[in-house]
Parts: sequence; structure tokens; C-alpha cells
Amino acid sequence: MTLSVQEMSDRFEIQDLLVGYCYAVDDRDFDALDRFFTEDAIIDYSEMVGVKGSLAQIKAFLRESLAPITAVQHAVMTTQYRFDGDRCETRTVCNNPMVVPGDDGQPQTMFFGLWYIHQLHRTEQGWRIASLYEKKCFNHNLPDYIRQQVA
Repeated sequence: MTLSVQEMSDRFEIQDLLVGYCYAVDDRDFDALDRFFTEDAIIDYSEMVGVKGSLAQIKAFLRESLAPITAVQHAVMTTQYRFDGDRCETRTVCNNPMVVPGDDGQPQTMFFGLWYIHQLHRTEQGWRIASLYEKKCFNHNLPDYIRQQVA
């Protein structure tokens, strides 16, 4: 399979969006998310944590839900791309460890494995995420109080 220069460029730009999203969340720089999404984007975390909404709603959710988490790290890899003109669908593996207060109050590291399914659109500003869906694969070592929320 030979990729055109345009498709190589598109892949790099999209990969930068995916990584930028992860770093913005990990750094708790939620306003930076505006650079990665379209204005009308829908973000669907319903399968993982029961929340779906607009970018503004998700930014508010992230601010609140990540407040008690002492460390978070998203690692994305193995992205598949399906281009259709100025549209692209990607599927990307994400591993997400988080350090949270355990049921005993001590730090506990829990792990989430998921796929990010993105619908992206080429805009005048470049590629932007029009929708993000988190598809659950696994979780491990969740404190009971969190397990009850994501069951």
C-alpha cells in the first residue's frame, strides 16, 4: 500500500490531534480541548463512565471528575484510519492508568483499556474531531466506590 503525500500529512495531523487531546486531559488544560474539536462536537463516554455531551459539558465533567485523581496518563497507539474525502474515522487503542484514593484512603492505581473511535472533519483550520466515542475493553483494580459507578 503506497500512501500519497497528502494522506501521510493527514495521518500526522490527526495523530497530533489524538495526542493533543490526551495531553490536554492529563495536564488538566481543559480549555485547550477547543483546539482539537469542532464547535458542535459530541463526546460520548457513556460506555466507560455514563456521560455524553457537548464539548462544554464534557469539559465541566472532566474538571469535576478528575479533581480527586492524583495522577492520570493516557497512552494512545495503533491507530487505524478510514478516509473518505474530507472525513476520516479512526480507531485507536488507549491505555489509561489513574491514581485515585483507594477504599482505604491510600493511593491506588487503577487501569482502563479502551478504544477511541473518532469521526474527524477537515476544516479551514485543519483536521478537527467531530465526535469521540470511548469503547470499553477492560478495567482493572478499581476501588469499590468507582466500580459501582462504572458497572
